[in-house]
Amino acid sequence: MIDARKFYINGAWVSPHAEADRVVIDPSSEEAYATISLGDQADTDAAVAAAKAALPEWSAASKEHRLAILRKVLDVYKRRSAEMGEAMSREMGAPHDLSHGIQTGIGAMHIQAFIDTLEKFDFERTLRDDTPNDRIIYEPIGVCALITPWNWPMNQVTLKVIPALAAGCTMVLKPSEEAPMSSLLFAEILHEAGVPAGVFNLVNGNGTGVGTQLSGHPDVAFVSFTGSTRAGTAISKNAADTVKRVSLELGGKGANIIFTDADPDAVQRGAIHCFNNTGQSCNAPTRMLVERSRYDAAVQEAIETAEAQAVDIAAKTGDHIGPMINQTQFDKVQSMIDVGIKEGAKLVAGGTGRPQGLNRGYFVRPTVFADCTNDMDVMRQEIFGPVLCIMPFDSEDEAIEIANDTPYGLTNYVQTADPKRANRVARALKSGMVEMNGNFRSAGAPFGGFKQSGTGREGGAWGLEEYLEVKAVGGWFPEA
Repeated sequence: MIDARKFYINGAWVSPHAEADRVVIDPSSEEAYATISLGDQADTDAAVAAAKAALPEWSAASKEHRLAILRKVLDVYKRRSAEMGEAMSREMGAPHDLSHGIQTGIGAMHIQAFIDTLEKFDFERTLRDDTPNDRIIYEPIGVCALITPWNWPMNQVTLKVIPALAAGCTMVLKPSEEAPMSSLLFAEILHEAGVPAGVFNLVNGNGTGVGTQLSGHPDVAFVSFTGSTRAGTAISKNAADTVKRVSLELGGKGANIIFTDADPDAVQRGAIHCFNNTGQSCNAPTRMLVERSRYDAAVQEAIETAEAQAVDIAAKTGDHIGPMINQTQFDKVQSMIDVGIKEGAKLVAGGTGRPQGLNRGYFVRPTVFADCTNDMDVMRQEIFGPVLCIMPFDSEDEAIEIANDTPYGLTNYVQTADPKRANRVARALKSGMVEMNGNFRSAGAPFGGFKQSGTGREGGAWGLEEYLEVKAVGGWFPEA
């Protein structure tokens, strides 16, 4: 059993103020393999105090100094990438190849992208060419509370910690208590890279404990949260009393619109994307809308893709999906599959229970529902598992209407060979992101959603500006 009870506060590993152990479960085996502590108010206060004390010096550090630190962070992160891959695979069940591949690699990508952004970012600029005596100044917002989820640990940690460092902010990170081991390793990486004491702090805890304490803390100026819409609502309410800025990256129920002229691999690609990371991605294309002339063939392709999708333990190499994160998520997905059956959706692949040969671990069968309607709960609720729901449409306008008929608005997808239609539909979709014909967004593109998918953006200049206040100065002396 790994002892990981200590927190990282003010540049040192410290014991919690009170004993509150929590075990970390390997979801492939359902066995405990590490013990962490859940912080209390005293731990939260100590971490915030350290961040507050470090803020004046770090916020005054030059851009060149912050860039040097970030480049060192990237170097150390790459050198310890094998450890990071192993940590994420064990804590949240990402298969070996996924964890050591994109789950780890995306962290390095974000660090590099923010280095590139910071190099080009001008913290002081004129308002316009004809207003030499007006100055726009970007300043760090202050102490930040960063609350991250378990499903893409390093994706979310680097999307928050790195821009905060780049902006000159200090921070307290509360990773998910379900998957804290990668964040503890990340704290070691920052320490080794020379991030000054107090600039970065980490306290483990749960949402109702440390999460609530951070979001309502009077010395915290900004909260960045990724997780469920329910938790995001609670954080916003708690933060309102101190009028702090809040950025939320929440749930999704992405529509994947497949027109008749879409490329031959569109359905298979969409189904695989839905099942990837065991469906535990907020931007998964879980609603597949197919033009009626291609609908029957698409259903058959989705069935074949689901039946060919291997499921196995995280430690194994190869192309397969792993378990759900925990018993709660396993039970939720099982329950939602039952809901779909009772609602009248046609179960054409998968279903309840574990895949054959896996009698232990939180494994779910890749599942496909056909003949869905957009009023069904399985089409409206974020299931967060490998469950694909398919329904037909007859016209472009109908497809757009169905796609937008959701409380969410994170990522939608369009598959068509018609360039004008692709762009037209992308403009009409009410979501923060649209990906077309299998083309992913590039590094540095903003990540975030409309409606109940959240507020704010992460990544690139948009992600950096989340951590900055804007000051407008009149009467500036250009030559002084």
